[in-house]
Amino acid sequence: MQAIESKEHYLSAFRRNQTTGAAGVPPWLNDLRESAIASFAALGFPTTRNEEWKYTSVDPIAALAFGRGNGQAKTLTADELLPLSFSDLSCNRLVFVNGVYVPQFSSLRELPEGVRVQSLAEAILGDDQILRPYLGRYARYQRETFVALNTAFMEDGAVVVVPEGCRLEEPIYLVFASIAGEMPIASHPRNLIVLRSGSEAKIVESYVGLGTGTYFANAVTELVGEENASVDHYRLQRETEKGFHIGTLEARVGRNCNCMAHAITLGGSLVRNDVHVVLDGAGSECVLNGLYLMEGKQHVDNHTEIEHVQPRATSLELYKGILSGSARGVFNGKIVVHKDAQKTDARQTNKNLLLSEGAMVNTKPQLEIHADDVKCSHGSTIGQLDGDGLFYLRSRGMGLEDAQSLLSYAFASDVVGRMRIPRMRARLDDFLLTKFGRK
Repeated sequence: MQAIESKEHYLSAFRRNQTTGAAGVPPWLNDLRESAIASFAALGFPTTRNEEWKYTSVDPIAALAFGRGNGQAKTLTADELLPLSFSDLSCNRLVFVNGVYVPQFSSLRELPEGVRVQSLAEAILGDDQILRPYLGRYARYQRETFVALNTAFMEDGAVVVVPEGCRLEEPIYLVFASIAGEMPIASHPRNLIVLRSGSEAKIVESYVGLGTGTYFANAVTELVGEENASVDHYRLQRETEKGFHIGTLEARVGRNCNCMAHAITLGGSLVRNDVHVVLDGAGSECVLNGLYLMEGKQHVDNHTEIEHVQPRATSLELYKGILSGSARGVFNGKIVVHKDAQKTDARQTNKNLLLSEGAMVNTKPQLEIHADDVKCSHGSTIGQLDGDGLFYLRSRGMGLEDAQSLLSYAFASDVVGRMRIPRMRARLDDFLLTKFGRK
C-alpha cells in the first residue's frame, strides 16, 4: 500500500511539473520525460519478489513522500562541502546542491579548446544538439524503475564532452551534495559524459550528505567512449545515516576504447549501485573496481553487468566489502558473452570481510556465455580476518585491536591503490587509515 501511495505521489508531482515547468524545454525532451513516467507507472517500485532486488527492500524509500530541496545551498559553505567530497581544489569542478547547480561553489578554469563542462540545465535551455543523440539513449528507463524516475524528473546535472584527440591531464570533479532539514527531500541528478575518438579524461563523481535530515539521491550517468578513447570514471559515495542513494552508471565502450570505473561506498542507510557496461567494439577493455564499507544497520547492494558484444574484448572486475555491526551487503555481478564475442577474456572477483557476527553478505557472481572461444572466470569469498595473519602480528607484539585494524586497512587499500589520481588516492588512503585506527 505504501508503494502504491508513493507511486501516486511521484505521478502527481510529475503532472504538476509538466504544468508549471520552465519554458524553453525542447519538445523531444518533454517526449522523453513522458515516456519515462509511463515506464515508471507501469513498473512501480520493485519488490523482493523481483530477482534483481531479492535481497534489497526499497520499502524505506517507497514509504516516504519526498519533496524538493532547492535553496539549501544558502546554509552551506564550500569549505564545509569540498573536503567531504575528496575533491582537489586546484582542478575544474561543478558543484550541485540538492540536484541544482551552484556556480559560487564551482570552478572552471581554462580548458583545452573544444572541451565542454557545463550544467545540464544550461544545455537544455539552449536546446544543445549534443544532448539529443545521447540523453536517454543508453540508460534503460524502459525496464529500470529508478532510471525511469530519474529520466522523468531530470532537470540538472553535468555535461562533459571531450573532443577528438584531446587528452585532459587533470581530472574533472562533479560534486553532488544532499542537505535535508525537517522534510525529506529528493534529487535526481543526470550526467552525460562523451569522449570522442582518441580522447582521454578522468571524471570523478562525488555524492555526499550533510545535516541530520532524510534525503534520497537518485543519480544516473550515461557515459560514451568512442574508438580509441580512454576514460577513468570514479563514483564516490559518502552519504549520511539517513541518506538513501540509488546510483546508475550506463557505459557504452567503442572499438579499442579503455574504460576503468571505480565505485567507492563509504556510508548511507540504503545504497544501491547499478553498473552496466557494454563492450560494443572489437578490442575494447573494461576494468571495474569497487569498495564498500558499511557498519551499524546500513545496507549496500552492488549490481554489475558487463556485456561482451564484439570480439577480442577484455574485462576485469574486483569488488571488495568490509561490513561490521548488523550491516548487510549484496553483490550480484553478471558477465554476458554474446554469440559474436569470440576471443573474450573476462574475470570477475568479489571478496567480503565480516568484522562482526551480525554482519551478512549475499553474493552471486554469474557467467552467461553464448560463444565458444573465450576465457572467463568468476569467484566469490566471504570470511573473517585471516587467523594466521592475526597470529603473526600478535606474535610480533601487536595488540588484537591493532592487528585487526591493520589487516582491515590492507584489505581495503588494495582497491584504493588501483586508482590513477594520486592526490585523490592519498586522501582516500588517509580516510582508511583514520577509519581503521592507524592514524
